[in-house]
Parts: sequence; structure tokens; C-alpha cells
Amino acid sequence: MQFEFFPSRTITLYLARLFVTRIFGVLIMLVLVLQLLDLLGESGKILATPGNGEAQLWSYVLLRLPQLVARFLPYSVLLATLLTFWPLNQNSEVISMRAAGLSAHQILAPMLLTAVFVAMLNFGFNERVVSRASARLKAWQSTQYGAMPGGESVRGNVFVGDGPDILAADNVSGDGARMQMTGVTWYQRNSQGVIVDQLRSPHAHFVQTGKIGRFVTGGWWLDAPRRFDTQSLANGPIAPLLVARGVTPAQVEISTVDADGENIFELGSSIDTLRANGRRTAELDGKWWHKLSGPLSAVLMPLLGAVAAFGLARSGQLLIRAVSGMALGFAYFVIDNAALALGNFGGYPPLIAAWGPFLLFLLVGETVLIRTEE
Repeated sequence: MQFEFFPSRTITLYLARLFVTRIFGVLIMLVLVLQLLDLLGESGKILATPGNGEAQLWSYVLLRLPQLVARFLPYSVLLATLLTFWPLNQNSEVISMRAAGLSAHQILAPMLLTAVFVAMLNFGFNERVVSRASARLKAWQSTQYGAMPGGESVRGNVFVGDGPDILAADNVSGDGARMQMTGVTWYQRNSQGVIVDQLRSPHAHFVQTGKIGRFVTGGWWLDAPRRFDTQSLANGPIAPLLVARGVTPAQVEISTVDADGENIFELGSSIDTLRANGRRTAELDGKWWHKLSGPLSAVLMPLLGAVAAFGLARSGQLLIRAVSGMALGFAYFVIDNAALALGNFGGYPPLIAAWGPFLLFLLVGETVLIRTEE
């Protein structure tokens, strides 16, 4: 028995079934409570926009729900581990398995295998659903929950420099020559960086090299703009005009890379483009690696929570063991977020920032398991 990684088929299915039902039970409970609290906090902002009502609240829920599911699935695996092991230990089922010749690793094997499938499911869900929902939600929030931006390739809060001047937009949709901007502001600055002129337009589109009126170069055509002169404080409509002639759609694309709103293939392509243009990519590199290590953290949770499985229940230390397992799991998430933040600031190389906490707690979990039980 000691030389087989998995226990018998009956025990494997029994433990896996217990684990799966508790994972999704805890996940549903967490997501429902957190979604309700989140909606209570955002509903005032959503309904403050004229024309918004119940339909917009449901739209927000549908866009926010995938983010909550992906974020709290590893937490659910941790809590499900404790809720599975606690009754098994309390009812002496773990002792029975050990008396039958099973090692601690064999008892954990069905749960580790289940966690691998959960991690794969989480990764696919992130890439296919969460990234798209995140991009749509950020674009919608950039309009203060106004009209929902159309199309899938929508980016929000865009700022692109053209020499000392700045082109800003609430939303950008489309690619290449079909790129469109809404909520556009063009800031003209002097050599000291002081804004001397400001143009606002509800809409702008890219004009390739050609001729519109007296303009013969490419740029961004502002429809129905209004000018605010910072010196005279004059504010009023002006004729449509072309601005930001040095800003191309490619520059807009590389300035609006959102790691949360792109899947791993799109983010990799964006990183390559930024690197080719001489941009710093350490922060995005770390987030690219974290798209792999983040879902895989679910595999760690049974190992970190296993401290609650072993030891005699009648020793009076079961509660202490369960709390210790929970503390180990939450310590991982804290250190993981801290390492990623340090990687964003250049404190760690991106690879270490993304994978360092995972490997560290893998060793910690194995050490605790071996020293306490094996």
C-alpha cells in the first residue's frame, strides 16, 4: 500500500466527492455574500446615472461575478480542505485509513488530484470569461456607468503623449485605422509642462494620411469640440479639427495594455510589442507569469490545510490544527500579493515574484506534513 500513490478506488472517489461538493458549496456561499456587498457599494453609482435601472444592475452583476469566482476559488479550496478534514479526523476516519496502511500523502492524493482539475478549470475560466468581463467592466466604469461601450476590444482611461501634449480618452474601441475614441480631451502644454489650451470632444476617429479640409497629414479628428482657454477662461464650441498628428493607433494600443483584460496569448503579444518599442515590461511580465501561478495555487491548498487532518482528535488540538492550516493558507495569499507588488516596482525579477511564494509554501507544506505525520 505504501508504494502506491493513490489509495483504493473506493477511498479515492469518496474523498474526491467530499472535497468537490465542499469546494463548490463554499464558493457559492462566498460569491453570493461578496457579490451582495459589492453591489450594495456600487448600486448608488450605477443608479446615479440618468437612465440606469434594474437592467444595468444585472449587467454589473454579470460582469463582476466572473471576477469574484476566479479570485475566491483558491480560498474556497482552502476552506473546503479544512471542512473535509475536520469531520474525517473527528470521526476517526483518518485514523482508520492510517491503520489500514495508508500514508499521509496517499490520503491527500485524491484531494491533490481534484485540486489540479480545479486549477485547470480556473485557468480556462480566467482566459475565456474573466479577461473579457474585466475589460468590459473597466470600460463601462470609465464612463461612470453611462452608455455601455460596444465591441469586445474596448479599452478605458487612455493617455497618450504627443511631445509635450497629451491625448486622453474615456474609451477606445476598434483596432488600426478603425479605432474610435469617446470622451476625448486634448491637452496642449507649453515647454514648462503647463496646460495652456484644452479641447474636449464627445468623439474622435483616426484619419490616415490624406486630406480633410486644409489638413494633409494623419491624426485624430475631433467631432464637435469645445475649447477652454486657461488664460482667458473662455469656453465655447469650435469647428472640428485634427489633433495629435504624431499619435498612431499602434501607440494607443501599446499604451493601454490591461493585464486583467487580456488573456495570456494577447498579453504575451502586447508585451512583445512594448519590448520592441523600448518600453519597460517588468510589471506585465510578472502578471503574465501570475496567470499561470495564480490558478495553480489551488493545488497548494490541500497541502497547507492538511495539518488539520492528522493528529488525534481527542488530544484537544484539532481546533488549533485547523486554525494553523487556515493561517498557512491565508499567509500564502498575503505573501503572493506582496511579492507581485514588489515585482511591479522592480524589487524582484518577474519570474521570482510570480513563482517564489508558490515554491516557498510548497516546501513549507511538505515540511509540516512530513514532520508532523510522516
